[in-house]
Amino acid sequence: MDNAANSQTPAAGGHGAGGNSDARLLRLATYAAVIVAALLILAKLIAWFLTDSVAILSSLMDSTLDVGASLINMYAVAHALVPADREHRFGHGKAEALAGLAQSAFVSGSALFLVAEASQRLFEPHLIARNEVGIAVMVLSLVLTIALVLFQRHVIRRTRSIAISADSMHYRADILANLGIILALVLAGRFGWIYADAIIALIVAAYILFGAWGIMRSSLDQLMDRELPEEQRAQIRQLVRSHAQVADVHDLRSRSSGLQTFIQLHVELDADLTLLKAHEIADEVEASICAAFPGAEVIIHQDPAGLEEWHPPFPR
Repeated sequence: MDNAANSQTPAAGGHGAGGNSDARLLRLATYAAVIVAALLILAKLIAWFLTDSVAILSSLMDSTLDVGASLINMYAVAHALVPADREHRFGHGKAEALAGLAQSAFVSGSALFLVAEASQRLFEPHLIARNEVGIAVMVLSLVLTIALVLFQRHVIRRTRSIAISADSMHYRADILANLGIILALVLAGRFGWIYADAIIALIVAAYILFGAWGIMRSSLDQLMDRELPEEQRAQIRQLVRSHAQVADVHDLRSRSSGLQTFIQLHVELDADLTLLKAHEIADEVEASICAAFPGAEVIIHQDPAGLEEWHPPFPR
């Protein structure tokens, strides 16, 4: 007999005050990212025209791609929040992972463009004009970006959204980039270190590529139904075995899809228990798992203890 939880991830299902609040936070985070990126594009475009700094140009290109990535993210999050339907019984959470892949591609493209521009500037260094204008614009960009990242961190803590995490990675990289660009403008404009502009741009590009790889790996993990981290799987086993009437647990499988977590397992019970009693025990085990993993969908199969069953050769 299978025993399935009817609960859904709050944000995904949109049920209850907490779920509605999380859904609003996710949508607000996507809107904020698009608005901030658009403001940064305008400011950096003006600064680039006035300074001819390749570092500012690189930041401008990154912000331009951020708008595209954030727009994709906004659509993906809205789609992921749609409840499960007849055609998508497990919900639409993987839209977030697809958005993560798209964003990693955007970020990688901006980093490679930056490498090309900075490399050319190494061989053909230019003096930076009106560096004080560039510094002022980058300080403004820094303040806006920090405010956005702090808000995104709050949303990520509440929702564990991979799409918002991917978007936040862009802007965390922007904070480093902005600091580097300010340093480059100071070194080049006030001390005449004309190569600082290109060198710092290359360092920023390397950091962006590293972050893009992390987002791509996380997205692929979700799309390929990677198991939950081993410490969480161990926690699930401990919760199941802590029930006095559960002899053991096996065939534990888990995965995540957007905001939703799916857990299925077999519990071993006394063979002489009635069907009703076995069902009650499974309900109690399910409740303990859902308390530790709020909103998870849990499926529990009851087996008589000691019964030899063949299962696919998955790790226990």
